[in-house]
Amino acid sequence: MSKKSNRIVVPEAKEAMDQFKMEAANEVGVTLNDGYNGELTSKQAGSIGGQMVKKMIESYENGIKNSK
Repeated sequence: MSKKSNRIVVPEAKEAMDQFKMEAANEVGVTLNDGYNGELTSKQAGSIGGQMVKKMIESYENGIKNSK
C-alpha cells in the first residue's frame, strides 16, 4: 500500500500552498509549471522546499516576536 507523505492536512489551504510554492520557486530562480514538474532536478526541488521551510520559520519567529 502506498502512503503519500506530502499530502495537505487542511485541504482548503491547497491553493494558498500552491501559490506559496510558486513564490518560493521564483525566489530561488526555478521555473515551475502548473501541474506536474517531474523534470526538476533533486537540487532544484530541494531548493524550493528549503526556501519554503525558511519562510515558514521566519513567519513563525515573527509571530512569536510580535506576541510578546
